[in-house]
Amino acid sequence: MTLLLTVIAAVISTAVWYSNKSARELKCGILCYMFWGASLMWLVDAVVEYIEMGSEYFQPSVSDMLNDTFLGFSVIALALIVWVIYLLIKDPKNIIKNNH
Repeated sequence: MTLLLTVIAAVISTAVWYSNKSARELKCGILCYMFWGASLMWLVDAVVEYIEMGSEYFQPSVSDMLNDTFLGFSVIALALIVWVIYLLIKDPKNIIKNNH
């Protein structure tokens, strides 16, 4: 579930970055890198777990799926928080700088 959620977030952020010029100005590319990096990490994790567990990997318990869902949303939330902090530090549209 973590892999699925991060891939969905990566695809959405990439589509927004690609189709919207102001998204590129707001450094959405950084967000894309974080989501694609997380997706790659979860893909490697899934492959290693499949190698270790075999076909049991495709039969997770409900509690495992719920935990993975919470972890996926936590990863997405953390990436968004890091991106917002990056925006506040870099201030690409000089909003904070002009208000002081």
